[in-house]
Amino acid sequence: MKKLLGLTAGLMAAAAAMSSASTASAATEMRCSHQLPPAHHIAKVIDRWAAEIESRSGGEIDVQVFGANSLTGAKQNATAVAKGDIDCAFSINPQWGKTLPLMNVTLGPFAVSSLDALKKWDGSEAAQFLEKKLMTKGVRNVTWLFTTRSTAITSKGKGLVKPADFKGVKIRGLGPVPDSGFVAMGAAPSAMSGSKVYQALSTGVIDAGLTDVSAAVSRKYFEVQDHVTVLPLFSIYFHGYVNPKWYDGLSDKGKAAVDEAGKLAAGWAIEASEASAAKAPEQLKAKGMKVHMATDADIAALKAQMAPAFDKAFGDASGEDGKKLLELIGKL
Repeated sequence: MKKLLGLTAGLMAAAAAMSSASTASAATEMRCSHQLPPAHHIAKVIDRWAAEIESRSGGEIDVQVFGANSLTGAKQNATAVAKGDIDCAFSINPQWGKTLPLMNVTLGPFAVSSLDALKKWDGSEAAQFLEKKLMTKGVRNVTWLFTTRSTAITSKGKGLVKPADFKGVKIRGLGPVPDSGFVAMGAAPSAMSGSKVYQALSTGVIDAGLTDVSAAVSRKYFEVQDHVTVLPLFSIYFHGYVNPKWYDGLSDKGKAAVDEAGKLAAGWAIEASEASAAKAPEQLKAKGMKVHMATDADIAALKAQMAPAFDKAFGDASGEDGKKLLELIGKL
């Protein structure tokens, strides 16, 4: 009897294990790639977003986040998602480059730096306009994560403050359209993902860094640069997107989990970015960097040279769609 009971108990345990395995195997995998280091405030928001999806889906979706380019490279993320090689990725808007230059709209020099505008972005006509355009490139947008409206321009030996300071400087670039303002001042931008900038600075491939002020801390630019100018140059966002076929295969509950988590994450990103940006200048100063907070006069001088060049480049690259998008941005 004891043996029978023991056998019955064993069978029950086995059945429970099989049921558990079946439930686990039924979960839909969501493999997400991004380029950020773990310490970056947006990387932490992405982790929170992933947990929210799993919770709201009741375990239907198993979100697997691969940061720091550990799943695929930053430049390959969009293509990998569109092809279905991976399910999800996050990209910084300049990485769309020539593929979808409309994504550069927030990079106009000193044009989109209002906190109120960023809070209104998710769900706005401008955001919806871009989401439709992203679908034509084979990806479905699921969240907008603004990472900065405070830019850090780092350098070694002297600060880069006035237009003349940029002449001949090899600076980290973001792409042809956003780089046009630096070119107008005589700089030589070289586009690269954030994960490659530290090495490029340390080896002299470039002279100056360009990033959001929080990333200057998390990526430890202070180890290879000694000056930083902080200014509201432009707004940059990471945005999360998925393979449309993958999304369409979700249950209604799964789709709602992804949609609702995306809306929440948009707010979390702004909160985290503002908090991180507020303390970053002092953190850089504590690490030995000479910090210059751009004055109104500094900003006016830079804008006078950079803005016309950007406006022309953006208009040439985006045509009528660009004009329409700028109108929608104005409504914010």
